[in-house]
Amino acid sequence: MKSLTKELWFETKQRREFINITDQVEALVAASGVQEGLCLVNAMHITASVFINDDESGLHRDFDIWLEKLAPHEPVSSYYHNRGEDNADAHMKRQIMGREVVVAITQGRLHLGPWEQIFYGEFDGQRRKRVLVKIIGE
Repeated sequence: MKSLTKELWFETKQRREFINITDQVEALVAASGVQEGLCLVNAMHITASVFINDDESGLHRDFDIWLEKLAPHEPVSSYYHNRGEDNADAHMKRQIMGREVVVAITQGRLHLGPWEQIFYGEFDGQRRKRVLVKIIGE
């Protein structure tokens, strides 16, 4: 069995951003030499997410608006967690959007459905964070 473990690092300019990382993950799959297997992509921070969806700017704006309605950043005093911090909403947004994805590898490529792309979702940005990519298979 072959395996590859790499970390992707991000430091966003905004507090909340969605970054398409499909090409980076696909390049790691190619580098791994795995033809049939699985690829785990995992946000390694509790205020960030990895998810699969469409790469459409209107949808991303809708996600941002929807998440802000579900877990608004302001007022920060409305969260118990924010006694000394200001990111309780980011923890909740991560919980909604998910921690990780697992994608099948078939014939040396990510086996994604039509329009599916892998995204890093940042909810408490402007500092360095990482995503784990773990590829295993034959």
